[in-house]
Amino acid sequence: MNNENKFISGADPICPADFLTRAKLGKVPRVAIARAGAALPMLAAYEATNEGIMTPIFVGEADDINLEASKLSWDISNYKIINANGETEAASISANLCGVGEADVLMKGQLHTDVFMKAALNRDAGLRIGSKFVHLFAMSHPEGGPPIVISDAAVNVNPDIETRKDATISVVKLLNALGIKHPKIAFLSATESVIPSVLSSIEGAELSKWAKQQIPDAYFSGPLALDLILSEKSKVIKGLKDDPVAGFANGIIVPEIVSGNTLFKSMVYMTGACAGGIVVGGKVPILLTSRADSSAARLSSISLASIWSNAN
Repeated sequence: MNNENKFISGADPICPADFLTRAKLGKVPRVAIARAGAALPMLAAYEATNEGIMTPIFVGEADDINLEASKLSWDISNYKIINANGETEAASISANLCGVGEADVLMKGQLHTDVFMKAALNRDAGLRIGSKFVHLFAMSHPEGGPPIVISDAAVNVNPDIETRKDATISVVKLLNALGIKHPKIAFLSATESVIPSVLSSIEGAELSKWAKQQIPDAYFSGPLALDLILSEKSKVIKGLKDDPVAGFANGIIVPEIVSGNTLFKSMVYMTGACAGGIVVGGKVPILLTSRADSSAARLSSISLASIWSNAN
């Protein structure tokens, strides 16, 4: 008897072929994998290397790295292995490799996220370039079509206006790199009206006004509730037929982490969407791999890191 929740999609996520194609157009990035000697980061590196979208640099306990490679029957003798003991040392070495230009992408392996991000944010690592670090999810439907990019669903808990401005710029850049020349960006709230008691509606209007003045070759609208962001039917019913974003948004800027996290997970579990994620705003893109990621999501994320690395 199948007791699965009826709202859960049975579709398997698929890494978009277009992501893989675009990831192969430029230089193959060198990816520093912090504490690589575990099954999931090694499998992700193996699959992406076989696709020709990354060159791995393994950082961590060398014996563990070689053991995991042997389980995959993967000869890694031609790749750099840097021995490091423990999470802190592996994270620091990996971040520094990126900071000095010896690696193009920083990838989380078998270590805690707080340790990994502390190393990335350490000014001595050389990854901070003045912009805010923001996380982007490129959500792809299993039946194809253009992705929807969501920021920020994983890093910034309560991003201020300035952080969301940086996120907006980054979302436009990623969509441009994915071939969408004039992206449509929505600022999420619970309403399309500015209501004093709903802070996200006030800030959505402020951000929309700012973006229209500061970012060329893109369309912006906010505040917008989710139905107006996604549904052309709701757009017509609610009298927003002249809004250039409503019903067809390519990007969504969320007001805080709960709405962003809920939105991306809803798309994954209810539609079978593939969530490719990267952290941008530093010298190199950063990959936050998760135990819950599907193989398709990991491959999609590495593809995005390659695309971003070559576009910026």
